Amino acid sequence: MLKNYLRSAIRNVTRHKFISFINIFGLTIGLTCCMLILIYIVNELSYDKYNTNAKDVYRVTRSFNTADGVQTLFLGSIAPPFAPLLKNEFPDIKKITRLRGNGVVSMRYKDKLLNENGSYFADENFVDVFTVKTIQGDPKTALSDPFTVMMTEDMARKYFGNEDPMNKEIRLANQFNFKVTGIYKPFPANAHLHPEMLLSFITLKDSTLYGDKQLHTNWGNNDFYTYMLLPPNYNVEHMESLFPGFLDKYVHFPGQPGNYQESKNSKLHIQKLLDIHLHSHLDSEIESNGDIKRVYIFSAIALFILLIACINYMNLSTARSALRAREIGIRKVIGAQRKEIITQFLSESVLITFFSLVLALVLTWLLIPFINSLSKLGLSFSSLYQPGLLLAIFILPFFIGILSGIYPALFMSSFKPVKVLKGILKVGSGGVSFRKVLVVVQFSVSIVLIVATTIVFQQLRYIQQKSLGFDKEHVLTMANPFSNSQFETFKNEVTKNAGVKELARSSRIPSGRLLDDQGISVFEGSKSQPVKADVKYVNTDYGFIPTFGMKMAAGRNFSRDFGTDSNNYVINAAAAKVLGWKTSENAIGKDLTYGGVRGKVIGVLNDFHFESLHQSIIPLLFRMPGRDNYGRLSIKIEGNNINSSINAIQQAWQKLQPETPFEYTFLDERFQKLYDSEKQQGNLFTIFSFIAIFIACLGLFGLSAFTISQRVKEIGVRKVLGASIPQIVTELSKDFLKLVLIASIIALPMAWYAMSKWLLDFAFRISIQWWVFVMAGVIALVIAFVTISFQSIKAAMANPVKSLRSE
Repeated sequence: MLKNYLRSAIRNVTRHKFISFINIFGLTIGLTCCMLILIYIVNELSYDKYNTNAKDVYRVTRSFNTADGVQTLFLGSIAPPFAPLLKNEFPDIKKITRLRGNGVVSMRYKDKLLNENGSYFADENFVDVFTVKTIQGDPKTALSDPFTVMMTEDMARKYFGNEDPMNKEIRLANQFNFKVTGIYKPFPANAHLHPEMLLSFITLKDSTLYGDKQLHTNWGNNDFYTYMLLPPNYNVEHMESLFPGFLDKYVHFPGQPGNYQESKNSKLHIQKLLDIHLHSHLDSEIESNGDIKRVYIFSAIALFILLIACINYMNLSTARSALRAREIGIRKVIGAQRKEIITQFLSESVLITFFSLVLALVLTWLLIPFINSLSKLGLSFSSLYQPGLLLAIFILPFFIGILSGIYPALFMSSFKPVKVLKGILKVGSGGVSFRKVLVVVQFSVSIVLIVATTIVFQQLRYIQQKSLGFDKEHVLTMANPFSNSQFETFKNEVTKNAGVKELARSSRIPSGRLLDDQGISVFEGSKSQPVKADVKYVNTDYGFIPTFGMKMAAGRNFSRDFGTDSNNYVINAAAAKVLGWKTSENAIGKDLTYGGVRGKVIGVLNDFHFESLHQSIIPLLFRMPGRDNYGRLSIKIEGNNINSSINAIQQAWQKLQPETPFEYTFLDERFQKLYDSEKQQGNLFTIFSFIAIFIACLGLFGLSAFTISQRVKEIGVRKVLGASIPQIVTELSKDFLKLVLIASIIALPMAWYAMSKWLLDFAFRISIQWWVFVMAGVIALVIAFVTISFQSIKAAMANPVKSLRSE
């Protein structure tokens, strides 16, 4: 029986080549999109699952709030004293480990000198919490001694080539020699952190690096990522409920009263390791994370595109039912039961879907490199090589085949043989109305995607073109290796080149996050009054404001002419407002205390975007520290001879810092990278919108071709009676265009709601314009009309004699 069904299915596929091609092609494209998105989703959901203890590993995070309870900062890292105290206070913790980034640091082995940004100080029990696949060395003891390092095999190959790296020394920052005690495989791509070097944490006890006392008493430096291994199914909510008391017991700052309660200012939280990649967007993530909302969005797109392809199959199958009416009638007359006819049609549907799936898998494999180059996602076809997924993919043709074939099967199996064989069958009005609903659904989805794509690119253009309040062009940024005296020498050397305009040092640079806050008070007369506001700070020097071309709203910049400026402050207009001064001019000369240092406000800057446009402009204070506390260097150069200026800077750099490689980035490129995720999303939206529209038009093309073929005699009569070609084309097209118009009316409110939600992720965003929706509807109508017109014009231009000859 099954063999007969398959033979009949193959015969019908080959007999109706045109409609079969449209069905197979549409399903292939739809399934390819689903496979690509499935690989993306599997990759996103797999993060950190490679760890043996993944389900029982948690990260400790810390949030800060004002006295009113308003959260001002939420960090993925905490202070160094917490880890040992947590282990002592909560004996259920099986292991606790810390990780601290080492920033950009120079590394040398013999004649190889490079800057690296992937080294971390790690506790020796790091390998007990995370799965580290060691190639050489003993992971249990590799980090137990100071000045030891484990590195990936790629890093070892970079520095040591074919030499055995074990027990060799590599020099960091031209100050410290670290002995290689272990080699491990790189962390997989689906990990939320990728340390290329693990430096022994015990090394931080060295006072030139951090200091043992600092590790036990520094509650303000929240640079330490801290992970706990807990027993299976542990009640983390109960542990979190004890954290306020824990904070009040241990966290104390010099000068605070005896009844000080840290729990009123900050909170500790527990976060699942498996939640970090998709559910964590804190202010200090160890690497950029994904977003569960994006997973939901692309899952919905995959289902919509597959739905459009299935709708094509339903539409075309029911439309061509008249061609198979006699076949069905004869089968019923000779005894075929309705369930047998339904089974036959479903077997055809499953066969077509299975063939489409095979083609889709081949196409997916071919397209993966292109998608990776476009999105930088690093997807792999091998993500599908999982028993559960392979089983689901095997079952998929049956599910899709039955889903898309069940309505045509029920519809065609309901034909009455008496009417069919008398030739009085009409392809029922119910079938026509249902096909109209399906066409409306197809184009509704397509129009939503058109609107989404348009708004995503509008927001991206807005971000790229919006004035940031300073000049980001032709500014080089790099790590600052210079002491105060070296910097002055470096500055004198590079400014000999006419192309170098300004130099500046700072603790942070625009495009980075503002995380540092030390508490602020203003003076009312002689009395200091704490302000319930979150004012961030950046350490700067004299050249910072002119280097970035920032504009003063009132007052002046720091100046060497005023020796007291090391205790004075420049703030932005947002800070002046939250500190209670009505205008920028009112702020000048006012006294305030920041981080325990009293000084005057000497200048107020016009507000500018230090961070990305995802964040609002926050109150900001610039100060000049009395010591070398500038981690970043920025250099403004002329735009007409960039290479010459960079060469002059490099020569001066290598003269003063021969052990530090000269590496830089342009500030405008750093800002562009802040929106890489949105660019990827926009590119993928464009691709999937095109595919959705293409599949919908493919179905509309086939449906219109079949519908028009059933009206050739009507067209002939109209032409004989004097109808013009435009009139006939209009008559044939209007029913389909009405459906697209209805789809627009349904889709546009949905698109507006969805994109309004998406734009909420940006503190600065566009307003959705009415013309976007009109444009999307017009585009859909034009595309539909062009699709239909090809068949309509061909039918209208046909010789009516041929169509009426049999009458």
